[in-house]
Amino acid sequence: MKFLNYLFSSLLIALVTIYKRVISPWLIPACRYTPTCSEYMIEAIKKYGALKGGWLGLKRFSRCHPWGGHGHDPVP
Repeated sequence: MKFLNYLFSSLLIALVTIYKRVISPWLIPACRYTPTCSEYMIEAIKKYGALKGGWLGLKRFSRCHPWGGHGHDPVP
């Protein structure tokens, strides 16, 4: 079971890293939070694993809109 969690965690982190290096530089910087959503996702996955960390990252992405919050929002 630990191997599967490690595998999925590594896969998700790789996908987020690819996004940060390939897609993100072409977009207008509009981060509302620190750390950025992609950094938050990677940190949450490293701390909690693929399932819970991925869920926390998705919840953070859903809050990132003009009527959402802003400021410092660390991984719990």
